[in-house]
Amino acid sequence: MPSNSPSTIPITVFTGFLGAGKTSLILSILPQLPTAYRVVLLKNEFGDIEVDSQLAKQSSLTAVSEILNGCMCCVLVGQMKNALLEILEKYHPDRIIIESSGSAFPAHLAFQIRELERETSRALALDSIVTVIDAENFTGYEDTSVTARMQAQYTDVLLINKWEHVSERALDEVLDHLNTLNDHTPKIRCAGKSVDPALIFGIDSKLFRDALPLSECPQPIDAAEGKIDVTTVAQHHDEVETVTLLRGAPGLTPPRTYAHATTTSCDHPHPHPHPHPRPHPESITAHSSPPPPLLDEAMLSTALHQLPKESVYRVKGFVRFATTSTSTPSAGAIATTDFRETLPQQWWILNWAFGRWELVPASDFLECEDERGAVRLTVMGERGEVRRYAKRLAEALGAEVVV
Repeated sequence: MPSNSPSTIPITVFTGFLGAGKTSLILSILPQLPTAYRVVLLKNEFGDIEVDSQLAKQSSLTAVSEILNGCMCCVLVGQMKNALLEILEKYHPDRIIIESSGSAFPAHLAFQIRELERETSRALALDSIVTVIDAENFTGYEDTSVTARMQAQYTDVLLINKWEHVSERALDEVLDHLNTLNDHTPKIRCAGKSVDPALIFGIDSKLFRDALPLSECPQPIDAAEGKIDVTTVAQHHDEVETVTLLRGAPGLTPPRTYAHATTTSCDHPHPHPHPHPRPHPESITAHSSPPPPLLDEAMLSTALHQLPKESVYRVKGFVRFATTSTSTPSAGAIATTDFRETLPQQWWILNWAFGRWELVPASDFLECEDERGAVRLTVMGERGEVRRYAKRLAEALGAEVVV
């Protein structure tokens, strides 16, 4: 794979709004790379449930580093640089892929990487910023999300995902919106949730190459001139609110064998043998006795179908069912293995985005004391609205909302 120089580790940044399909695209690229090509993924996500790293650890990635509970372009601004330096020292891979949170401001990420280029004498270098566009939903949230617009503007490549689910007329409308925001950037249709890595690797991005260090930038700052409006960056973080749902014996995650960096009450190197403390849940269920009904696939399907995609953008996490399903997954659900044979024996990773959802087997997850079933989910959506619907989802699943 091309890189800036033999001694430079190229960094590819994936951005895109919540539910655009960033993780799926990244994982689809890995099998297309040479066997000896070493990639480390730095993953940033809202909430404290390590969902995508469970998916990633089943891939050919050399390591996964995950920054949780905030956005590393603003609230956790220093942690990305620290994580990249740790990856450089510990793994020295052929490439680093950064998957930003759905509300990340790409210009701010680029600024931080450009600073690292200078500080490391280009041992690390920005290769490309790749923005994944959800063709089904982009025109719906583009008007209300400054982040979605910024992600489409400050990028080297626009990957059009899920375009096969919309009509040609609707796709033309999405492309018209993107051309208005960013006329000159290449727009590539994904092929079955995948893309040729040759189209996004080896770009040697020119974005913000001559930008001033953040500490030297005047206020206010203009991103169009290689600078950033800090007020806009701060405001974008308020677009998305997250709520965590728990059911059953939530337990504690056993020791991890992959590298990760979290923000949950731990400031020492990972992996480590002790669990992180969990917040106390506040029960919002209307019944304390008798206990809630056992969780099954039908209950989950019914609950998910009640979520409005205008206010709830993502639901992701882990579910375990109590009984064998007697039917295949309902409309909107996708199982990657035989649903009836494996459903009661293991945890499943749930990914719900704007009305579509899938269940993927988790290779291993926490040991749960309650074998009747459990739920650990993060719900993400419009600030001021998502908590109301998260409470309804919790009630439908017999779960609790974490405060």
